[in-house]
Amino acid sequence: MTSRSIRNAWGVRRLCAGRSTRAARRTRTALLAVPLLAVVLAGCGIRSTEVPTEFGPAPSRVPCTLSGPDLGTQSSRGILVQVFLLCSSQLVRVDRTVRITAGTADTDRVRAAQALLDELTANPSDIEKEAGYTTNVRDGLTVTGPRPDDPEDALRLSIEPTALTSYALAQVICTFSVSAAASDDGTVTLGGPGEDSVRRYECTADVRSRPGTETPPSTEVDRS
Repeated sequence: MTSRSIRNAWGVRRLCAGRSTRAARRTRTALLAVPLLAVVLAGCGIRSTEVPTEFGPAPSRVPCTLSGPDLGTQSSRGILVQVFLLCSSQLVRVDRTVRITAGTADTDRVRAAQALLDELTANPSDIEKEAGYTTNVRDGLTVTGPRPDDPEDALRLSIEPTALTSYALAQVICTFSVSAAASDDGTVTLGGPGEDSVRRYECTADVRSRPGTETPPSTEVDRS
């Protein structure tokens, strides 16, 4: 009885193998491919998975948050200001301390604007770099006051604003908009070294979230 059961059991196995030889071969090939695929993925730094998974957008590893106060910029005495740096393709406010010598109201505006430009062109501190902050504003950018036919609140850069990258222009406009360099309504009246009229720029939520594709809205200011 026991011998017959064993023979019957093996007979079933042989019968199944004979009826599905091609399927068995495909199964063995697939089983052999699984560990091979796992080795390839592991070599690429990707963890394999046995279950089909629908992944969303890859999460950013950049925190965009300072782990603590930046002692390098906070230790010196001066005026606390805010500048906009880039992180994960967005604009993020960062506190900085600047020194501005006293002067007349007009020169104070220009000096304040220049101090902010200097902060934007400076390399981020070590703490800011660890948080993922960068700047697209290049060194050497300067600013002067209005010309005789410009509005009183106008500022003129050493290069045309349109010559700046979209990131750099967004950084400059948004930084100026929250400072003494802005007009009373929060807009920034800006021009270049040429004869073109100045324009009034705005720092909007879209510009802050997508500075690479959203240009600060602007309108031309008529000469007086």
